[in-house]
Amino acid sequence: MKQDISESLYQKALKLMPGGVNSPVRAFLSVNRSPVFIDRAEGDKIYDVDGNAYVDYVCSWGPGILGHSHPKVIEAVREACGRGLTFGAPTKNEIVLAELIQSLMPSMEVMRMVNSGTEATMSAIRTARGYTGRDKIIKFKGCYHGHSDGLLVKAGSAALTSSVPDSAGVPADYTKNTLVAFYNDKKSVEELFEKNKDEIACVIVEPIAANMGVVLPEENFLRFLREITNKYGAVLIFDEVITGFRIGLGGAQEYYKVTPDMTTLGKIVGGGMPMAVYGGKKEIMNYVSPIGKVYQAGTLSGNPIATTAGIATLNLLIEKEEKENLYKKLEEKGNKIAKSLQKIGLQVNQKGSLLCGYCTNKKVKNYEDALTSDTKKYAEFFSYLLDNGIYVAPSQFEAMFLSDAHTDEDIDRTCQIIEDYKLKY
Repeated sequence: MKQDISESLYQKALKLMPGGVNSPVRAFLSVNRSPVFIDRAEGDKIYDVDGNAYVDYVCSWGPGILGHSHPKVIEAVREACGRGLTFGAPTKNEIVLAELIQSLMPSMEVMRMVNSGTEATMSAIRTARGYTGRDKIIKFKGCYHGHSDGLLVKAGSAALTSSVPDSAGVPADYTKNTLVAFYNDKKSVEELFEKNKDEIACVIVEPIAANMGVVLPEENFLRFLREITNKYGAVLIFDEVITGFRIGLGGAQEYYKVTPDMTTLGKIVGGGMPMAVYGGKKEIMNYVSPIGKVYQAGTLSGNPIATTAGIATLNLLIEKEEKENLYKKLEEKGNKIAKSLQKIGLQVNQKGSLLCGYCTNKKVKNYEDALTSDTKKYAEFFSYLLDNGIYVAPSQFEAMFLSDAHTDEDIDRTCQIIEDYKLKY
């Protein structure tokens, strides 16, 4: 595939932005290529500025569960744009979207809309601290909860790829209250609670870790987190920025039947627009300003265009699940891709439409297992797929996403292209 225009744009971008990009993983550095610049997208395909078409398994890192440019979402957004882009004042659609979310996730008794997953997790942790009067938090090595200072401790996602699990520019004082446990390791959590009794405000976890590839919770791990946070009076926060409305209409908390105290949502909740939500028990959320002492604000929060896109997307998901058994179909699509990846020797973790193939012989159950993956082999595999019109994450430590728009024909072609590759472990 010719990518001359993409390369030309990249050279210009390098002079204007760090690494030529506005988010690190887009630079393609870990796969030893220059990035492709996207011109448009429709259905299950994206098209670059050179006119190349790719079957897209990134789906904008998750929100594209309906596929790109769904006509009903686009129509709703266009109509909303005609009424104005931002008001900095309340709108009816904020209520409509909140009621939709609450109907699907009853644990979200009260919620606040923000603009990014980073903002949602940062605000949820601040609220948990305000509610408990405690400072320390527990996160898990390899889990990513955005780039706020206190959470950039053994981060996942692109920070893994670039081998910088801790960020420069973050003072030690900002992270001294962040305790790091090991995903799927109950003992590590118990030890932190025992050593820091009455000091831990919350535990924040991706119920399915999706930023060190995809790592599934082992049996009863989430239930254990629910029990130990109850025991020590800490708030349990599920970061469902990725899993929310993707694992099912009720997210991972419904799937695993574990109810957190607080939840953060993003990606799908804005229908592809910049939007996120945090919320949970009323008694906790009542600590948020203007009725509580935990301050959080944002001019663009609850943006009328983003809420419109979110409402349209969630309503379509509800309709498709009721009429077409959407999530079962998404899982079946994921199963096909997973089987093909396994045939060429990759270790695959999958849950529904969320999956990852690792270039390792080791079963991946945590951060350390993920790091055994051969990133050089993955880079070669990535280039092979891209050159054959298949767009997957330009990082071993990201997920593949399936959408309702992925056709059987494109899934089958993808599987054939994967199986033609001669990677074996």
